[in-house]
Amino acid sequence: MTAAILSGGENTRIPVLKGFLEVGGRTILARSLEMLRRLFRDVVISTNMPERYFSFGVPLIGDIRDERGPMTGILSLLAATGDESVFVVACDMPFIKEELIRYIINCYDRHAAGSGGQADAVIPVFRGRPEPLLGIYSRSAFTVLEEEVRKGKRGIQETLAKLNVLYIPDEEVSRIDPEGLSFVNINTLNDYERIGGNLCLV
Repeated sequence: MTAAILSGGENTRIPVLKGFLEVGGRTILARSLEMLRRLFRDVVISTNMPERYFSFGVPLIGDIRDERGPMTGILSLLAATGDESVFVVACDMPFIKEELIRYIINCYDRHAAGSGGQADAVIPVFRGRPEPLLGIYSRSAFTVLEEEVRKGKRGIQETLAKLNVLYIPDEEVSRIDPEGLSFVNINTLNDYERIGGNLCLV
């Protein structure tokens, strides 16, 4: 299984690349890469601006279609990697708990080994809401994702309804991450300021 950081979005609501925001003195990307390298043999970055990410020393995968967004990134990862599945995290999630990643992987393995067979995706649920940007997508989801992207669809939540998804129940996720810190993401400068960030634009 390959781990991937999704950094190919349009980034329109904040004036810098979100993965390069510093939290606790380190960029979100550096924090995520360090953690993922402990858990996975292969780690990649999904990006359409490879020149900005060369210094991280991991393979870079661009979108296979011009429709930007996380769904296109996931589709491109499944097309480019040789693995049966990819574990994806968004580039703007600074507080992902390693234990939760391990638990999601264990759920995927147990489901694949059991009578349920392989799921198209394994997605945690927190406070009643699926969190599709911290989870696993299997190659079996490729056809549906490709069709949705071809139609110009961008919302992953709607696409999940068309897949065979193993949802990790709220109570299991909350046992590992009671405050849902793993799902905190930075979409705006206000989000960044709320977690104590201080962006200096000169």
